[in-house]
Amino acid sequence: MVETLKNDPKILIIRMSSLGDIILTAPVFRNLKAKWPGARLEILVKPQFLEAVSKNAFIDRALPFAGLAAALREINGAAYDAIIDLHDTPRSRLLCLLARVPVKLRYRKATLARRLFVGLRIPSPALEKHTLDRYLEPLAALGVPAVHRGPELGDWPRSGEKPAFKPGPLKVCLLQTAFLGDCVLTLPLLKKLREILPEAAVSVVTRPETAGIFSASGLAAEIIEDRKKTAPSGLAEFSRLAGELRARNFDAVIIPHRSLRSALLAWRAGIPVRVGFSSSAGSFLLTHKVPFSWLLHDVERNLALLSPLAENLKTAFPGLSRDAGTPYEPQDGVTAGINAGSAWPTKRWPAQKWARLIKKLASARGGKVLMVGGPGEKEWNAEIERLAGPENCLNLTGKTSMPELMEAIRPLKVFISNDSGPMHIAAALGVPAVGIFGPTTRELGFFPYGPGNAVIETPLACRPCALHGSRKCPRGHFLCMSLLTVEEVFRAAVSQAESKRGKNSGDL
Repeated sequence: MVETLKNDPKILIIRMSSLGDIILTAPVFRNLKAKWPGARLEILVKPQFLEAVSKNAFIDRALPFAGLAAALREINGAAYDAIIDLHDTPRSRLLCLLARVPVKLRYRKATLARRLFVGLRIPSPALEKHTLDRYLEPLAALGVPAVHRGPELGDWPRSGEKPAFKPGPLKVCLLQTAFLGDCVLTLPLLKKLREILPEAAVSVVTRPETAGIFSASGLAAEIIEDRKKTAPSGLAEFSRLAGELRARNFDAVIIPHRSLRSALLAWRAGIPVRVGFSSSAGSFLLTHKVPFSWLLHDVERNLALLSPLAENLKTAFPGLSRDAGTPYEPQDGVTAGINAGSAWPTKRWPAQKWARLIKKLASARGGKVLMVGGPGEKEWNAEIERLAGPENCLNLTGKTSMPELMEAIRPLKVFISNDSGPMHIAAALGVPAVGIFGPTTRELGFFPYGPGNAVIETPLACRPCALHGSRKCPRGHFLCMSLLTVEEVFRAAVSQAESKRGKNSGDL
């Protein structure tokens, strides 16, 4: 049954905690505003989440929950047309029952199924539906189509007061000392930062092994190396770097890396404006905190860090400048490449399957398949090369610098990779990327960015089992990788190459 509401209704959403669940309600508000642009939308939350919720672009008012009796008085005196309970607890149910509101709706939490799974590891089909999809279900009873089905950039544009900078050209620091893939996914943030503050001098702090990524973008005024992994003393390196940053008198720092060390480094350097994520381990050291959502792609999460500075945060990957040239000759017939390694063993598709894929790729085109990887992956890739046949492989594992790695990937027609940094480099270069995901999932936000890319994965209730992967499968079966077939990965590679380049499978 579809409930009929007046034009521009007044609607209350109940979602009292936690911050992550509250952030997931953003598509509900977007869809309601799309249906009724003049609607007044309010939310009932616990007091500690009031500030964060008030930043949502589609919420007209946030009410602090100060007890059942007080909340009931507030609701009954506000003349709501509808109330939607997205909390589904005995307290929120009682509140809805006693509220004098004509239309009352509630989402279904699947509490019993959760408890059985957590306590006894009994799986249930009810758990396969994401919480966000459950939040959207009550909208159907109001005749509201779920046009927006996930968090979007711009859900939370207001991140406190806009920073007050001193007059004159600004000096801004971008602090990103995480893994290669994280650095690649920071490039659109760097590009947008330069667009917002065109006169500012933007320096990037990163590790030596990822400095080439930022150099190739041509967007950094300077690159400052953090040698935290190679310095004899981590404490001495921290002190050295903090002193170097302090001497440069930066006006602001943007921190995508959610580590305590990064926030502490910015604070110790005395940078007055420190912007980072609310979920950062060092959030208490930040001056401006931006909500973090797992359901946004990491590119969009990073762009959201600029919300204290601007509202329109859309942008694309910047171009990456060319180096001297490819580390192999075009006549080698290399059109497909793979990255079979990863720092985490559970992120690695089995070697036998990689070898069979290489044979199929080489046969489809008649040329060798490029293999890339770091020095620590030489043994793994050598075994794959042995199984696939050296005649089918161009193995550059451990032989390329960062600029050379980019130039090796740039001319390819397709690149297949485990969930790791080179996959993001391919996507940034516009090379169709096929990501093979096992212990991680695309919902974590690290899938290859852009419409010309694909993710191959097996839907299992135990995924994701870790944020970055692990040494061995927690369940002992490793089905997330072993169930992925060579044929489906090959088909995806052919499909992505065709859709991007307009070629047939014979020209892979």
